[in-house]
Amino acid sequence: MIKRYVPAAAFFMFAAGLFAAAAPDKPAVELFPDPVVATGKGFEIKRSTVTDAFITEKTLVLEQQNAAIPESQRARVESDILLHMVVDKILAQKATADEKKKVDEEVTKYLDDLRKAAPSEKLFQQQIQATGKSLEQVREAYMEKKLARVVLTRELVPSNAVTDAVVKRFYDDEKNATNFIVPEQVRVSHILISVIDPVTRQPLQPAQKREKEALAREIKAKADKGEDFAALARMYSDDTSTKDKGGEISFARHSFPGLEGFEMASFSLKTNQISDLVETTYGYHIIKLLEKRPASKMPFDDDVAASIKEYLVSAEINDQLPAYLPKLEAEYDVKFLDPNYSPTLLLPPGTPATPATTVTPVTPGR
Repeated sequence: MIKRYVPAAAFFMFAAGLFAAAAPDKPAVELFPDPVVATGKGFEIKRSTVTDAFITEKTLVLEQQNAAIPESQRARVESDILLHMVVDKILAQKATADEKKKVDEEVTKYLDDLRKAAPSEKLFQQQIQATGKSLEQVREAYMEKKLARVVLTRELVPSNAVTDAVVKRFYDDEKNATNFIVPEQVRVSHILISVIDPVTRQPLQPAQKREKEALAREIKAKADKGEDFAALARMYSDDTSTKDKGGEISFARHSFPGLEGFEMASFSLKTNQISDLVETTYGYHIIKLLEKRPASKMPFDDDVAASIKEYLVSAEINDQLPAYLPKLEAEYDVKFLDPNYSPTLLLPPGTPATPATTVTPVTPGR
């Protein structure tokens, strides 16, 4: 019986032909067999597909958590990935024609938006190539995942379980209040005089740094005399992300790890007050407080309502899955053919990927 399922994040294609030059007297299929590891009504999954997905998962964990999945955990993580694939394929088959049409439109819009957001068509194509898949394969993967979610919602969430009234009650319930807190924020304008060499990205020499400090003090004096702070930021600031906006930026407490001095100074100012020079690893900052916003509760708008609904739907799906999944397995005659895979738990597809494994932090430079 299917018992375990932890969703994988994405799927990369493995470097085909990596060892193709080895033993040319034997066919590639004989040198590198790719057996079917799971079957069911209307689908089969090969070992290479699971391997590719594991490589992707490992890469994402490294990039997002700066951690490594130990090789000793590989078989179990691959088992979870395989189960994810099996359930997604079954649920995609159960989708109706109308559901497929709607999801197709959503995926088309999503990919179109990604293309428009890319700086150029060339960079968009490079982003697709980086997945190891063609655009059509990326599209199919998105389709499968979204269809799985749609079918689970249809089959496991009663129409009266997550109504607008239920969503509003969740928002109003004091037990859930901490989920909707907007922390204290400030809106500041700031000028950065960088002490980092723009070419080498290394700290400037002491003499150069003293020159930068002197410049920062000159700019600070101009600001104290009443010169337009935003104009000074546009003229002098080395922070390219904010200078064109007059140095303006809004943020909450604890937003900038490693820049506690900048944060502390910003929150200690009074409205329209200008700070002394604040030194960080990036350079010298001059900060003007424009607005301080106290902690508050998010308004009940469409975005908040949609987030609550998604959460409640997921909770309902989780409640119903233990009884539903064995029926799926029997209906689609699921068989796992590789003894190296040992499924133990199933969770809903389409949920955020978090490998259920111990990961090892990676030390920079190693």
